[in-house]
Amino acid sequence: MKSPLLFFNSDARILDGIRHGDESALVSLYEANRRPVTALVMNNNGTSDDADDVLQEALIVLWERVRSGRYEHSAAIGTFLYATARNIWLRHLARTRRERPADLADDPAVSDDPSPLDAVVSDEQTASVRAALDRLGEPCRSLLVLFYWEEASMEEIARRLGMANAATAKSKKYQCKEQLKRLIDRTTDGHERN
Repeated sequence: MKSPLLFFNSDARILDGIRHGDESALVSLYEANRRPVTALVMNNNGTSDDADDVLQEALIVLWERVRSGRYEHSAAIGTFLYATARNIWLRHLARTRRERPADLADDPAVSDDPSPLDAVVSDEQTASVRAALDRLGEPCRSLLVLFYWEEASMEEIARRLGMANAATAKSKKYQCKEQLKRLIDRTTDGHERN
């Protein structure tokens, strides 16, 4: 089975850093995820200090899972941290018997793990994207991999793919992204399943 291309570059570096005990990986994750977690907590009866505590707890969960070999990289690390922080905050709200907003109150049981349904949906989405990328063709496949997974600049993409300039690469990226979306839609609708 092919390993998913998703989230290859920056997440792979961060996971490798955590596996090797590099705490600077956590600092970088903290900075990258502070804003969405703060918004989540503050929009749901919390404070900025609560958000910092929740994010730190989520980072500890990630650190322990990666170091113990129990972390499965099926979604972006930021997605995992946000979901974990959300679950931690919901548990906190339940413990303190605060009133939960309607959009969070209807959620299934809270845990650090994604629900079985979330895992299936994530796996299906990953498979859909992978299948669509396999059918996409060149230069679109290479362009999107360079941009989204290797995080190359438009100038670098233009140079590596022999395009006239960054503006040409940017225009082609938009076309390729739209083509990929159509392929994913067809895959998930069942029109092009093998």
